Amino acid sequence: MTNSRHWIPYLLILPSVAFLALLFVVPLVQTIWLAVSDNGAPSLANAERMVTDINFTRSVKNTFLLTIAVVPVQIAIALAMGTMVAKVGRGRETILWIWTIPLGISDLAAGLVWLSILQNTGYLNSLLFGLGIIGRQASWLSYQTPVALFIAIAVAEIWRGTAIVMVIIVAGLNQVPKEFSEAAEIFGAGPWTRFWRITLPLIRPALQSALILRTVLAFEVFAVVYALGGRNFPVLVGEAYNWQNQNQNYSVAAAYAVLIMIISLAATLIYLKALKVDPERLP
Repeated sequence: MTNSRHWIPYLLILPSVAFLALLFVVPLVQTIWLAVSDNGAPSLANAERMVTDINFTRSVKNTFLLTIAVVPVQIAIALAMGTMVAKVGRGRETILWIWTIPLGISDLAAGLVWLSILQNTGYLNSLLFGLGIIGRQASWLSYQTPVALFIAIAVAEIWRGTAIVMVIIVAGLNQVPKEFSEAAEIFGAGPWTRFWRITLPLIRPALQSALILRTVLAFEVFAVVYALGGRNFPVLVGEAYNWQNQNQNYSVAAAYAVLIMIISLAATLIYLKALKVDPERLP
């Protein structure tokens, strides 16, 4: 009887496999073919046109700089927030709820919120002018102030995306047995030593997941950048959007999409290799 039903598990996962094949594998194959073909024949013309695009180098540079600036800060803030909330007893759920509010805000809405703060007639300029700190409205989001524009986008992205990292970190911290830290404290280990030698190694799986997720999402950043900087701060996804919607060239847009996928996969492999999880060290 048991042998006659060996197909039941496969039947149960068939709907999810079909769903993935229909909505992920098929579009992925089509996108890759669109990127590496020209008039129905294999070609690297789209990749060549992408690389020779006037904004290609800037978009790659901006995307990597933004990722390098944002992800480590988000991880550090999330670790600090997670460690603090782990020590809170009463009101812990309320604090977590408040800190995760940005998760309920879309990327574009978050960008528009920061735009209302940082634009020429925004709240920041109004406040500084009212306090007499500045004599006239300052431009923070102009192509003439690239450093201020970069910082504004980085701050907005940190505010928007840190919550998801914190949720993952808190989930990892909840799996760390308190006995480990208590035993180390008895033997004279200080807070920093306990965190570095006990907590951090034990939450490595959560840290690995958080780094992979946030790095991939950072490479795909678009709405916040588009709301604050527009074409003044080109990024890879933004260039793919422009090639598809403004230039009506779906092949070059697909080439950008494939490039983003390759970069994301490479970053994921690096994290999996660098933060290899040892099952014997897990609690």
